[in-house]
Amino acid sequence: MNSKVDEFLNRAAKWQPEMKKLREIALSCGLTEEIKWGKPSYTAEGKNIVVIQGFKAYSALLFIKGYLVSDPKHILVKTGENTVVGRQARFTDVKDIVKVESALKACIKDAIDVEKTGKTPPAKKKASLGSKTVSRVGSGSTKSSKTKYSQRKA
Repeated sequence: MNSKVDEFLNRAAKWQPEMKKLREIALSCGLTEEIKWGKPSYTAEGKNIVVIQGFKAYSALLFIKGYLVSDPKHILVKTGENTVVGRQARFTDVKDIVKVESALKACIKDAIDVEKTGKTPPAKKKASLGSKTVSRVGSGSTKSSKTKYSQRKA
């Protein structure tokens, strides 16, 4: 256990029992914990697997590459409308976490396997806008842009 994560969870004004239960589950899967992005984060062999999050309406376990994780119980949801890869399991009560604990552990183990095998999401297709071609990658941000202009001489 990481003392910085202890401090984070003990200071949490909301969702403290839920976040502590999610921590217990993550650690039981052999993950290493630390604080990244200001949140309890869990890694396997240095690769990011899950992050515990607390929001106004719910607590969540974010799967960094959730899009690639097998989820037969359908406990993972997209984090936003334009999200490509990340998925969350959302909770408002510890009882709800306990009900799906085995499914959460299976998702975590699959997320570890995703990292070990080096799986990545398929590249997004290039969008063609007339004579301008833009290459978009990731969750809505442009990592590379290619512009091709065709000009006609009259």
